[in-house]
Amino acid sequence: MISRRTFISGSLGVIGATSTVGFSSLLAGCSGSSSSTADSVLGLTDLQLVQRFPQVLVPGNVRLPFSLANQAGLLTTESGLDLPQTLTAKLVNADTQEVVAESLSADRHDTGLTIPYWPFRVDIDEPGIYTLIVDGGPAEGAAIQVLDATQVLIPLVGSQLPGFDTPTFDDHRGVEPLCTRTPEPCEFHNITLNEALALKKPIAYLVGTPAHCQTGTCAPALESLITVKKSIGDAMTFLHTEIYTDNKATTVAPSVVALKMEYEPAIYITDASGNIIDRFDAVFDADEINAAIATLTL
Repeated sequence: MISRRTFISGSLGVIGATSTVGFSSLLAGCSGSSSSTADSVLGLTDLQLVQRFPQVLVPGNVRLPFSLANQAGLLTTESGLDLPQTLTAKLVNADTQEVVAESLSADRHDTGLTIPYWPFRVDIDEPGIYTLIVDGGPAEGAAIQVLDATQVLIPLVGSQLPGFDTPTFDDHRGVEPLCTRTPEPCEFHNITLNEALALKKPIAYLVGTPAHCQTGTCAPALESLITVKKSIGDAMTFLHTEIYTDNKATTVAPSVVALKMEYEPAIYITDASGNIIDRFDAVFDADEINAAIATLTL
């Protein structure tokens, strides 16, 4: 089991516990150069495709974010490398070798993030083991497990977001600090999730810890929500809850336990009825959040 604190650190040794595949030839294909030329320009002999999602996938529209890495770790926007803007791939059923989907495309995302990622989206009808084979990568691809929905305890897209009395400025409910954003806490702690659901407005509910995820996902996601709130006003309710009850990150907060989350962070986007229209796990940027909110036509 990967601990929350280790997962959030984003090291290749941890996130790479899921499958990785070599990518020296991929960059050559993206640049239109030979493999030797690409290696010379990039200073790499190999890259790897690294899964950036927890094992909570179920049939439906599945989101598969990947990052690129070399032997030193995950590549960042400061690596000095000319990383591809788009990755293309196909999805194969690992048991039958049937091509489930082809011509899949994932654009690079890194708004507010230091580690770029490429989120593939694909419709998968049945539980099972699948292989994502990226153009230019090795033939064995990256293994992906899709579980039966009954095996996944967290709230799923298409279901109702379960209510909870999340901590507020008036009642911290044992969570100290209430918000680890610095230098000031965010404004998304005025009401509880239960109260937000009663308003019958769309909700953006971020579960994350900015203090322990400054250069990962949590802090940039929270800042993105603050910006979105300024542009759309009160047409949507924005909430943030911390992962831990203390600043040393030793005890998981009750609101996280209520969601049955074994990873962090996540953001839930609901419609006015509280139905989850999208959920982003582990890594996401402002562009993905804004695209999901845009579908609500506020």
